[in-house]
Amino acid sequence: MDEAVHKSPDFVFHQEMPPNGGPSLNRLVEEFITPETDFFLRTHGNIPQLASPTHRLTIGGLVSRPCQFSLEELFERFPTREITATLQCAGNRRSGASAFKQVPNEVDWGNEAISNAVWKGCSLADVIHSVGYVDGAKHLEFIGSDICQKEGVQTQFGGSIPLERALVDDVLLAWGMNGQPLTLQHGAPLRAIVPGYIGARSVKWLQRINLLNAPSTNLFHAHAYRLFSPAASSSDANWEQALELGELSVNSCICSIEEVSDGLLIKGYATAGGSRCAVRVEIGYSEPLKWIEASFQDPAQTGSWRRWRTLIPKLLVGELICVRAWDSAANTQPEDPENVWNFKGYMNNAWHRVRFGMPFQDVLMAKPEVEFYL
Repeated sequence: MDEAVHKSPDFVFHQEMPPNGGPSLNRLVEEFITPETDFFLRTHGNIPQLASPTHRLTIGGLVSRPCQFSLEELFERFPTREITATLQCAGNRRSGASAFKQVPNEVDWGNEAISNAVWKGCSLADVIHSVGYVDGAKHLEFIGSDICQKEGVQTQFGGSIPLERALVDDVLLAWGMNGQPLTLQHGAPLRAIVPGYIGARSVKWLQRINLLNAPSTNLFHAHAYRLFSPAASSSDANWEQALELGELSVNSCICSIEEVSDGLLIKGYATAGGSRCAVRVEIGYSEPLKWIEASFQDPAQTGSWRRWRTLIPKLLVGELICVRAWDSAANTQPEDPENVWNFKGYMNNAWHRVRFGMPFQDVLMAKPEVEFYL
């Protein structure tokens, strides 16, 4: 394990090198703001050991005045902002996709590759306006300091977002998390925060920003984080024609089932992408399904999750429980995982299903797309 990684004792690592993991689902939804020690960790390579006093952010490409900023210069020149934002890996809920059909050679995330934090930094828009950009600039590329191995190629991690999105005030260059300085494992001394987008666009250990006339050609943007149809396979994939991942889809998960005196208390989270919010969550139980609307524990806030809870009648072992959500644009989740399955296991937002009290192997035999609850 990398010496920079410090997590709760029961943090579950899917990989140790590079470190990737998350907290237990029960604990994940205990608090609106995820403690740093429980915040999920997604890394593709080494964790750079960067020193804040000497670190420089270089800004180039289609800008009027290419320049470098130290952290101290960012502190002094631009207003400090704080935002609350949820980060979610594009591979969150991959294990549910794998239960339907195998997803090889990818981190087998459950439903824990998501966390919420208060981020402190300066607005990326303020910085970009200060250096100016020239005609033709349409995309903004982030390049991190981490060195990654991907498909036999050594490269720095990177990706881009449309310039239009980058110039919205809620995109941060962040140096703080939950009232404390950013830690190495979460991107210190400086990282990007892009609310409503896949976590891969919130690049850590930020070293360079480039303004471009087209999306980034970085391997992790042009090749890795792409979405394919259910019929495509890795052997015949057309990477250039695949969909570029950006905004997240509406999603929801069951995280906790507690037996109480008058039924089962079900808890979980719901999210929405872009500038949308989760606005409704429904829990289905038994077969045929009976639906009940859940209550939100948190206010609707662009870029942040909403935890929910509801009480349903007591069930017998093996009975079905599922969840579905809607966002503020009336988008909802697809019922069946086969409709969103892809060989990378990205963006699985099918209804989340569990069977109450059943061990994993029994559920898999009963219905492939159903996950287990313990």
